Amino acid sequence: MMERLQNWVPRLVLAPSFLLILVFVYGFILYTGYLSMTNSRMLPSYDWAGLVNYSRLWKLSHWWIAITNLAIFGVLYIVISTVIGLFLAIMLDQKIRVEGLIRPIYLYPMALSFIVTGTAWKWFLDPGIGLENTLHQWGWESFDFRWIKDRSMAIYTVVIAAVWQSSGFVMAMFLAGLRGVDNDIIKAAQIDGASGITIYRRIIMPLMRPVFLSAFVVLAHLAIKAYDLVVALTGGGPGRATELPATFMYSYTFTRNQMGVGASSAIIMLVMIFSIIVPYLYSELRSENRK
Repeated sequence: MMERLQNWVPRLVLAPSFLLILVFVYGFILYTGYLSMTNSRMLPSYDWAGLVNYSRLWKLSHWWIAITNLAIFGVLYIVISTVIGLFLAIMLDQKIRVEGLIRPIYLYPMALSFIVTGTAWKWFLDPGIGLENTLHQWGWESFDFRWIKDRSMAIYTVVIAAVWQSSGFVMAMFLAGLRGVDNDIIKAAQIDGASGITIYRRIIMPLMRPVFLSAFVVLAHLAIKAYDLVVALTGGGPGRATELPATFMYSYTFTRNQMGVGASSAIIMLVMIFSIIVPYLYSELRSENRK
C-alpha cells in the first residue's frame, strides 16, 4: 500500500501542472491552427475556409517584408551574438582574477526584459535625446547617428539591442562548455608543442559542437518570436522597416481584424521553430543512443 502511494504521490502533484500545460499550451496551439482555417475576422468564426488564409498570407507584401526583416535580423543576431559570446568566454577562460566581477556585468542584460531593453536603447539611439544629442552638446556637431529614424538602417538597431541583451547569456553557455573540456587533452597537446590558437582551433572548438548547436537553437527561437523588443524600440517602424512575423501576427489579429490571417502567420512561426527544435532533439537523442 505504501509503495503504491509513493508511486502515485508524484503523479498527483504534477497532474495540475500537466493539465494546465495541456490546455493552455497545446490546446491553444490546436485552437490557433483551427482558426487559421476559418473566416475569422474581428472575432473567432467557425466557418471552414481551408487553406485560403495561408494563400492570402503569402500574397501579402507586408508578410514578405516581415520575412525579409526576420532573415536579416536572425542571421546578424545569431552570428554576432555567437562570435561575441565565444570571444568573451575565451577571455574569461584564461582564469583572470576579476572574473567574478566581470561575469555578472555581462550576464546582467539577460536579467532584463526585452521591453526594458528596447525602451533603454530607444532613449539611447533617439537623435533628439540620446547619443547624437549628447555628443552635439559636447561640441561634436558633425556627429550623425539616425539609424532608428532611417528605414534602411532601423532593423540594425534592433540587432544591436538584441545582441547586447543575449551575448552575455551565450558567453555563459560557452564558458560552461570550455570549463567542461578535459584538461588532460589540453596538457597532452601542450606537451606536443601545440600553440594556444591551435589547441582552440583543432581540439577545443570541435568538442564545443553541442554548445554551438544549443546556442543556435536558443538564439533562433528568440529571433523568430521577437516581439516586445521591436515594439518597445521601434514599434515596427519607421513605416514597416522593422516589421517581424510576431508584430505582423499581432497587427493582423488585433488591429486589422483579420484573425484568420494572423492565426495562419502564427502557425507559420510555429513551423519555423519546430523545424529548428525537432532536428536538434533528434541529434541529441541520436548521440545519447550512440553513447
